[in-house]
Amino acid sequence: MNKTDKIIFQAKKEGRTILLEPEAKAVCIDYGIPVTKFNVAKNEKEAADFATKIGFPVVLKIISPEIIHKTEAGGVKVNLKTPEEVKAAYNTILINTKKYNAKANIVGILVQEMAPQSTEVIIGSVKDATFGQTVMFGLGGIFVEMLKDVTFRVAPLTRQDALSMVTEIKAYSLLKGYRNSPAVDIDAIVDALMRVSKLVMDHPEIKELDLNPIMVYETGAKAVDTRIILEPSF
Repeated sequence: MNKTDKIIFQAKKEGRTILLEPEAKAVCIDYGIPVTKFNVAKNEKEAADFATKIGFPVVLKIISPEIIHKTEAGGVKVNLKTPEEVKAAYNTILINTKKYNAKANIVGILVQEMAPQSTEVIIGSVKDATFGQTVMFGLGGIFVEMLKDVTFRVAPLTRQDALSMVTEIKAYSLLKGYRNSPAVDIDAIVDALMRVSKLVMDHPEIKELDLNPIMVYETGAKAVDTRIILEPSF
């Protein structure tokens, strides 16, 4: 089994349909999909050490199978700039999440690079009852729900499919560069679409996948938040 097979096997073994975020990020890495640097801390010292190694500023996120909506649970702290801030945030997150769900199994806290702000896009996948695996692309972040400027294709994608997905959204002019904003790396987006297509075709048990936002730069891109949901095992 490769790394992705092992991660999915372990989740199924534990009766989980949602991969923990470090698991989802590891799957992305296994398929060459770029993600922000991260590590899993088990105590405040580890969190501070990992943050120093990753480079400030960082984001901390709770890791628990029982806590899906991390922000709602007070389980996310952003823009932490010193080891002392990281240690304080680590303990605050534990307090918040225990208040939110005292029975939640806390696996650890994700220490993640805070990616520089840039153009945000989303890449996703939904397994359709009729068409099977589909891949979605659009403007990301808060604009997904607000503008609903997204497009879909049935997987597997060709490179031409992926490129046409990028060019047909209404916000394509933003990606090409608009006024003082530079053009983003279209090739990096196309490559990520192709890799997501391969991932979901290789693993038909993936029911949903969301990479949102993906920060796209003049060169390169990084997925900030990753979510993978599996079909239930009966």
